[in-house]
Amino acid sequence: MSYRKACLILLVVISSTAALAQVSHSEQVQIAPPLVRAIDPPAPDATPADLEQQGDRLRSGKLYLDALDYYHAALAKKPGDASLFNKIGITELLMQRYKEARKTFERALKADHAYADAYNNLGVVFYEDKKYGAAIKQYQKAIAQDSSSASFFSNLGAAYFSKREFESAVAAYQHALDLNPEVFEQTSRGGVQAQLPSPEDRARYNYTVAKLYAKMGLSDRSLEYLRKAREEGYKDLNNVYKDAEFTQLRKDPRFTELMATKTPVISD
Repeated sequence: MSYRKACLILLVVISSTAALAQVSHSEQVQIAPPLVRAIDPPAPDATPADLEQQGDRLRSGKLYLDALDYYHAALAKKPGDASLFNKIGITELLMQRYKEARKTFERALKADHAYADAYNNLGVVFYEDKKYGAAIKQYQKAIAQDSSSASFFSNLGAAYFSKREFESAVAAYQHALDLNPEVFEQTSRGGVQAQLPSPEDRARYNYTVAKLYAKMGLSDRSLEYLRKAREEGYKDLNNVYKDAEFTQLRKDPRFTELMATKTPVISD
């Protein structure tokens, strides 16, 4: 074999190896850095109450791993405490550790069979997993223990809505609003959103909420949700002119202005 031919073969091998290396490199999976703990560990001589309060502060600051450390340290000094199990479960839920959260809420309920918040939070785990029937059962158990919580009824309404059981959803939402007219504003800022996969469902949801607010005489809120329903192309929007709930709202000049505004067309 000539020297020139040998060099050409060597160049081909080198080029092929480099190309393979580039392909391999481009398909590498990079693991995200693990969550790190940001503060000192719990002090051994701290009281359970102090540990729990610090855990609450850390959870509020979204330092979830540190919060778990403090909650578990408190639990070690108060074994079987249902409230601590519930707080640990909430933290795991916020971290999207749904399997762990479910087990923790179940431990809270084993410690206290009448713990309404834990039933509700277990329902949230099922809801996030799109097991709406199971979520509804847990919300109903929570309501059986405490029928004064607007959040329980709002969550129940969201689960019914996701199952497209609209009449049941409206009844639950109405009860939530009767207990607390601010409930939807609170959940929109920090709670679990209704899982409405299609634009049609989202539009119907907003129209439903607009109707409920109109029935209560809360015109500002009703117009806000009516605008959302209109922008999302709710197909039965003309019902607003005949639904009895909107009778008073139809007299509001802002209603006339809203309905006269040309809705922008959003193209794909």
